[in-house]
Amino acid sequence: MQRTLCVIIDSVGCGQAPDAAKFGDAGANTLGHLFERIPDLSLPHLASLGLDHLLGLATAAPTIPGAGWTRLTETSAGKDTTTGHWELMGLTVTDPFSTFERFPAELVAELETRGQVTFLGNEVASGTEILTRLGETHLRTGHPILYTSADSVLQLAAHEEVFGLERLWALCQTARTLLDERGIRIGRVIARPFLGTCAADFKRTGNRHDYSYQPGETVLNRLQQAGVTVIGVGKISDIFAGSGISESHPTKSNAEGMAAIDRLWAENRPHPHFIFANLVDFDALYGHRRDPAGYADCLRRFDAWLGTFLPKVNPGDLVIITADHGNDPYFTGTDHTREQVPALTLGLPRPPQPGTFGRVAEWIENSFKGEHPRPRG
Repeated sequence: MQRTLCVIIDSVGCGQAPDAAKFGDAGANTLGHLFERIPDLSLPHLASLGLDHLLGLATAAPTIPGAGWTRLTETSAGKDTTTGHWELMGLTVTDPFSTFERFPAELVAELETRGQVTFLGNEVASGTEILTRLGETHLRTGHPILYTSADSVLQLAAHEEVFGLERLWALCQTARTLLDERGIRIGRVIARPFLGTCAADFKRTGNRHDYSYQPGETVLNRLQQAGVTVIGVGKISDIFAGSGISESHPTKSNAEGMAAIDRLWAENRPHPHFIFANLVDFDALYGHRRDPAGYADCLRRFDAWLGTFLPKVNPGDLVIITADHGNDPYFTGTDHTREQVPALTLGLPRPPQPGTFGRVAEWIENSFKGEHPRPRG
């Protein structure tokens, strides 16, 4: 029975991409800056897969048998979650998704009519900052908050109790339907529920939901067609609009995601299966908020979990740890950064070679074609 795992450590880039300047990201380096400016940062289990060697650290630790490491470069026209994940699964986005500073008045009016709401906002903003400015007005009026970012997203924020979680999700689905009807290629509509009674204690909850643009064919579809069970963990099913996903296990945090991976990995499934997980806290909680200390602690928690997981990987298994873009917490602004990403592997038959994000799709597909990794040891 072949089992393969790919974990996306969301936004954990490893240095500016060759075209970073075109995106305003020259000099961005998520991991490099963290190791450079936090002297006590140590990730021994990621190091055992080759991270220190990949980063060129002078203290590079020995790696375990079967480990491999390389850098991957995105070629898609974007630096967002959708384009990164899609290219990792073999679908390159050549035409960039649409971005806005304000959504067209006629589009907003139609969405208000269909959703029977009136919006606040309609601007580019940080998710936490816009809650500080407009959250109390939302509580008084009940009007949901509409905003976007440098990414191709339409985001709707509303209080779970005042507006209602199910109502927010339904409104986001209405927005997705309207955009698709009009051929507006926005990558994701994102529900941003929050709780709290005033600006000082507003906090977004884990009940976020993403409504993605429908992708073309990816390796996920081909695996399904070949009889492989494709299991999404975290927001994977959302990112791919359910396409190619056999079963989904949504999570609200990295901790829940890692627990789900442990549970699924331990299941004695009789058929080949691919577990595809996204751990979003690096990006959502620390990258966008430019919190280096929090980002480093998040990496430490992941590394500690990895130390408990690696002993469960058997000969014949394949594990891939990579990322979808960067989000340097030391960089200016609050947006993703155009970076190369690390690819750490355990169980590939040959050392991984540098290339585009699409290399990951090749490794995964080959693992289910009888090109099984050599036994480790």
